[in-house]
Amino acid sequence: MLLYGVMTSCTRRSDETTRLIGTRLADVGARFTRARRLVVRALTESPGPMIAADLHETLRGEVPLSSLYRTLSVLEGAGILAREHGSNGVARHELAEWLTGHHHHLVCTGCGVVQDVTPEPAVEREIVGFVDHIATAAGYRATDHRLDIEGTCAACTSK
Repeated sequence: MLLYGVMTSCTRRSDETTRLIGTRLADVGARFTRARRLVVRALTESPGPMIAADLHETLRGEVPLSSLYRTLSVLEGAGILAREHGSNGVARHELAEWLTGHHHHLVCTGCGVVQDVTPEPAVEREIVGFVDHIATAAGYRATDHRLDIEGTCAACTSK
């Protein structure tokens, strides 16, 4: 039984994603600049969240590092990007779930690659039940969840 599918791109069409992001930026009084478009494109094409250094390398200097950090901050402030901290404390950035759909991550502890995965609906329901059970037992009401599975990718395992 297939338990998950690997996401390789934004689940919405690219032009619709661009329109939605442009509207969101306009709503907060920000422009959809070239640098912001380049960062969004890089994250849309990435198989998972990226750290700023990897984004900078992917963009091959098209966005200076200082501008990259400002761009990430504006996009995050507008709710377009989600920032997560990995177990090593380094921030990873990805498009927000309202653009990509709900998903989880496989995190390679060997090479650091992070891959998006989307469980089948039945498996996701089990995850939600598990999260609700844990939260309720601790006196919480779960409103969302994120699952990062750490291990080694196929490339690192075969080394």
